[in-house]
Amino acid sequence: MSASQYETSGTYDPYGAPGVHGAQEMYGVYDAETQAYGAAYGTSYGTAYGGDTYRPAYEAAAQASVSEPVLPRQGERGSQREAGARAVAGRRAARRRKARYSRRPESAVRRLLPQALVVAFLAGGTTAFLAKDKAIELTVDGRPRALHTFADDVTGLLAEEGVPVGAHDVVAPAPGTALASGDEVAVHYGRPVRLTLDGERREVWTTARTVDGALRQLGVRAEGAYLSASRSQSIGRAGLALDVRTERTVTVLADGRTRTIRTNAATVREAVEEAGVTLHGQDTTSVPQSGFPRDGQTVTVLRVTGSREVREETIPFEVRRTADPMLFKGTEVVERAGRPGLRRVTYYFRSVNGVRQKPRRETSEVVREPRTQLVQVGTKPHPDSAKGADGLNWHGLATCESGGRPHAVDPSGTYGGLYQFDTHTWHSLGGNGRPQDASAEEQTFRAKKLYVSRGSTPWPHCGARLHR
Repeated sequence: MSASQYETSGTYDPYGAPGVHGAQEMYGVYDAETQAYGAAYGTSYGTAYGGDTYRPAYEAAAQASVSEPVLPRQGERGSQREAGARAVAGRRAARRRKARYSRRPESAVRRLLPQALVVAFLAGGTTAFLAKDKAIELTVDGRPRALHTFADDVTGLLAEEGVPVGAHDVVAPAPGTALASGDEVAVHYGRPVRLTLDGERREVWTTARTVDGALRQLGVRAEGAYLSASRSQSIGRAGLALDVRTERTVTVLADGRTRTIRTNAATVREAVEEAGVTLHGQDTTSVPQSGFPRDGQTVTVLRVTGSREVREETIPFEVRRTADPMLFKGTEVVERAGRPGLRRVTYYFRSVNGVRQKPRRETSEVVREPRTQLVQVGTKPHPDSAKGADGLNWHGLATCESGGRPHAVDPSGTYGGLYQFDTHTWHSLGGNGRPQDASAEEQTFRAKKLYVSRGSTPWPHCGARLHR
């Protein structure tokens, strides 16, 4: 084996100082490692053991090599060069060791401490920053989106995102609820619905976005119901008008039969027709046909027939009385007889389910106007007596002639009154009109006058009663 395999860059002496080049190469390899070791453990090691154990020996050897040079002996010139080279290398190595061990670990700590404080500050700020940031899923009117926020509660989140909330809108969870990362917040906008439910109109609000959802939210039973809009139709923010007629049970009584149906009809007439009953002519129902049929309602069909009849009716005449001072009190004389008028009236006779109702008066036409009757009423005082006739039995005579009735008239119409005067005799005694129209007192007075002038002969059958 060649000696070149073991050659080094400098002379190697295991017991002496290495060569200059060899020392540089040897200590150069371990210089960084030695410095790191010293920085990490030098302080604790030196403190524990009272300093560097090997440093005094190295420094003493270096001082000895410098202060006490070895003089070359005779015959040792070849070895002097080698010894000088070793001395120079030893001094250089001593200086490097002195510089290496003179570096204190405290200087490295002083350099690293500010950096460590900055890193700690930044780490704490980052931790606080990350603690405030929250990952939230916000759904606005059915549209979800993921976002990050520093808001503490739902109210702050909505304000931060510019989401307005009205009185009819729904927010879940409620505004003011604290937020944590991973929470879900939903905003449902309210929509006005102008609802006509079974004939009753009202305005309601819903957060549903379809007609079907609104019906379920409002608790309206849609099975079998009539809807003015499709159940799948969407409801915009402006709302919509919706007419709903739920299915109801209606009983129809007609022609002696009972029919019960389920219907969503809008009127009673439609429900009757759905029951298979046809209305003819004047037929009607027990409730208005245009009314809304209610659940459980019973509707009776009325079969109506009718006829009209014209009747003539009399119009009674008026009586107008006028005072006459020429007639004795109690005497009334008809100056012009009255005449009744004539009216033609049309009546409507109706039968409901075969029962005739009270006739209803429809039209009236006057055919002849009535004529007023004129009567003269006496105001003249009666005379006290007729001489020679006051003491007679006039009551007995009147009873015999007329039965004591002042207005009595014989069957022929010629004689009238208590004493059965004829018109000619009555007028000759000062009477007016007909004797039966005069008062009983006036008739008795006229009879007394007749007796004074003619005696009892005017009463051939009853005159004898005057003296009884």
